[in-house]
Amino acid sequence: MTICYFTATGNSLYVAKKIGGNILSIPNLMKKNEIVIEDDKVGIIAPVYAGDMPHMVHEFLSKAKIKTKYLFFICTYGMSYSVAKLNAIYAINEMGLQLNYVNVVKMVDNYIPGFDIKNQLENIEKKDTEGQLEKICGDINNNVNNVSKINFLQKILLSIVKNTMGKALIDKNAAKKYIIDAACILCGTCAKVCPANNIKVTDKVIFGSNCEVCYSCIHNCPKKAIHLKNEKSDVRFRNEHVKLNEIIEANN
Repeated sequence: MTICYFTATGNSLYVAKKIGGNILSIPNLMKKNEIVIEDDKVGIIAPVYAGDMPHMVHEFLSKAKIKTKYLFFICTYGMSYSVAKLNAIYAINEMGLQLNYVNVVKMVDNYIPGFDIKNQLENIEKKDTEGQLEKICGDINNNVNNVSKINFLQKILLSIVKNTMGKALIDKNAAKKYIIDAACILCGTCAKVCPANNIKVTDKVIFGSNCEVCYSCIHNCPKKAIHLKNEKSDVRFRNEHVKLNEIIEANN
């Protein structure tokens, strides 16, 4: 089994590790001229961004050549997954492939403009992440099929969501709005964890125009020196089962 994942703060990586197999980072795969993945089972794990998946995951799906008997897609989310399942099915269909299994895992949402991380961490037991993962692992091991075709009304719904919520994902200059405060020690961690190679650190932190809006730089900064004007709090998050060097290895 081969699993391809995109992670910013560790949730999707943790899910990949729980399912097991040959685990491959999508940002690292995207550096290759050609992406060919062939296995008896292939999985894609990615966070939900505005009811969809990260831009880079879409790029990966348009570039990768996947050959498998059983293809699954797992979406990690915090508050609402909206039409993420439908987007996963639609994206796989666009590749000319058949998705066999799609599911979601409720975890901590790292979207700090919309959600208070502290409140989520205090109530994390209610999400029952481990219970969800146990079922998903069982389903995949047993080759469960649960995907139906997208109907006309669902296609309309996808279009509406892309034209509303989805606009938040196409601001490639989003990182240029981030605020660096005096706590910054120019350690370069932000650049190392960025999946899009969008950050350079010299005598200051420089953000480029290729932001994935994943907030990996914000959450993994050891000094909490990167901020948004509209963040709900200064509490930061990285999945407790994932170490910083694993995020760096995945994204750098």
